[in-house]
This record gives sequence, structure tokens and C-alpha cells, in this order.
Amino acid sequence: MSAGRYDAVFLLAFGGPRAPDEIRPFLDRVLTGRAVAPGRIEAVAHHYEAVGGRSPLADITLLQARALERLLEQMGHPIPVCVGFRHSTPYIPESLAQMSAAGAKRALVFILSSHRTEASWERYQENIAEARAALGDNAPAVDYCPGWHDHPLFIETWANQIGNELDAIAPERRKDVALIFTAHSVPAAMAARSPYVAELEASCRLVAQGLGRERWSLAYQSRSGNPRDPWLEPDIAQALRAAAGAGVKEVVVAPIGFVADHVEVLYDLDIEARKIAEERGLKFHRAGTPNDHPLFIRMIADVVDKQLSAVSDQRSAKKSSD
Repeated sequence: MSAGRYDAVFLLAFGGPRAPDEIRPFLDRVLTGRAVAPGRIEAVAHHYEAVGGRSPLADITLLQARALERLLEQMGHPIPVCVGFRHSTPYIPESLAQMSAAGAKRALVFILSSHRTEASWERYQENIAEARAALGDNAPAVDYCPGWHDHPLFIETWANQIGNELDAIAPERRKDVALIFTAHSVPAAMAARSPYVAELEASCRLVAQGLGRERWSLAYQSRSGNPRDPWLEPDIAQALRAAAGAGVKEVVVAPIGFVADHVEVLYDLDIEARKIAEERGLKFHRAGTPNDHPLFIRMIADVVDKQLSAVSDQRSAKKSSD
């Protein structure tokens, strides 16, 4: 089956610095126009330095793109998969311009954010709109894949990743392990205007059901901005302290709001949260993010395939009626 009227699949992600000298320019771009507490940029720069002076997110996204392209071809969709980042190269406008120069007339966009809020979806769409406006008549048209927070393969991916951590724990301890899901905190007012919390809770519930676990909790992490503004809580630090206070001895933390490793996972959880847990006598386990896990790539391919197939079916139906 051909890809119908689409000339490319366009994966959108946040991006990240690839080398130490890119860290501060990257953070300047991310935080432009935002009220940031004094010293915050330097603090986050040190977080990047603590995990090797770079973010693996950009490289992982490119691996996801290549794996998706191969799988789509196997499924009968020989279509290029392009990548655009909001805050690092290749930037979204740069990639869209390259698509246009290659003759692309229409692209199918897949946003690599599992739960929808202004920061995770609407800003990407604004970036696309601005890039298309700059290209004028040469801009490829775009359609967006729908959300996928409850896709069975997304749920299975996380159940698999968490299950790997649970399987490494002695059976006699496993039932008493606390399962804490995490996602990036956002301002409470932003969350109230979006399905973010409802989608997160639905994902967590489905994953827990798949694991046969009745008890779980959702915490938030990596908040920034004005400390006086209300953001989603509880913070992971609060959740870990509460677990220790309730007599829990062991936790598995699953960053379900993240689809690839980057500083929020590698520093905020693996270093900062782990330290808090261990100071309170908690044994800390962290489930791996999806990255380019085959189940996760199959999930993206399934969402894309449904869109491509729907367009092909519509095109065939139109020809039949002419």
C-alpha cells in the first residue's frame, strides 16, 4: 500500500544539547521570555554536566525515526521519516524547509509527547504554523496524528519496562514495592485547560492493570518557573518522603510522561530522586523510558499506518465515485 497523498512523516521532539558548549545556548533558547528564578540556568547547566555534558534525546529521536522508517516500509509504506526539534538542530523550520526543497507537498506529523497540554502539543503546532507561514506558498501542508496515551502498545511498552524492574526484585519483596509514576509538572492553570492530568491518570491506570497491581501513585517532577505559582503536585520528592513515612522499603519509579532519556530522567530521577530515596532508607528502582524499544516503534507505526491507510481509502473512494 502506498502512503497515499503524504510525502513524509514528520516526528517532532524537544531536542537537547549534544555537547558541553551547547548547554547554555540551548537553555537560553528554552527559557526565552519565561520568568526564571535567579541561578536556574546555571543549576540546570550543572545537571547536564553531571550526566555527561549532553542530552541523548536528539540521538534517540533519530534512532526512533530510522526504526520507524524501516518498519513502515515493511508495512507497505515506503515514506521518509523526518525529524524536527523545537530547541536544537535540526530545528522544525529547518526540517520543514528541507522537505519543501525535496518536493514534499503534504506531511503527516507525529508529536513525540505522550500526554497533551499546551507545552507538549500546542507549542509544537504553533512552531509548525510559523514555519509554514515563513515558507509561504512552498510550505507543505500538514496533518497531525491523534493522541496515543492509551494506545495498547504504549501501555504494553510501559508494562514491559516496569515489569523488567519488578522481575529483578525478589518475589517475597515484590508485592510490597511502591509503584510511582512520574510526569513533568506544569503550572496548575495550564493543566486545567488541557486533558493532561486525565490522560496521565488513564495511562497509569491501564499500565497498573496490565501489571496486575492495584496500588500505584502519580507524582510530578522537574518543575521550574516562579516558585510562587501553583504547579502540579505532589512532587516526586514529596512522594518518596511520604512512601518512606508509610513504611515502604522499596520503590519503582516509572517516568511515564517521558518517551526518551534526557536530563529530567537522567539527573532529576537517577541522581536527585535516588539520593532522596536512599537518604530515607528506600531502595530505588527506575523503569527505563521507551526510547527505541520495538514495542514503542510498533505503536508509532500503528498510529501512522491508520492515518496513511485512511487517506488511501478516502482517495480510492473518491476515485470510485467520480
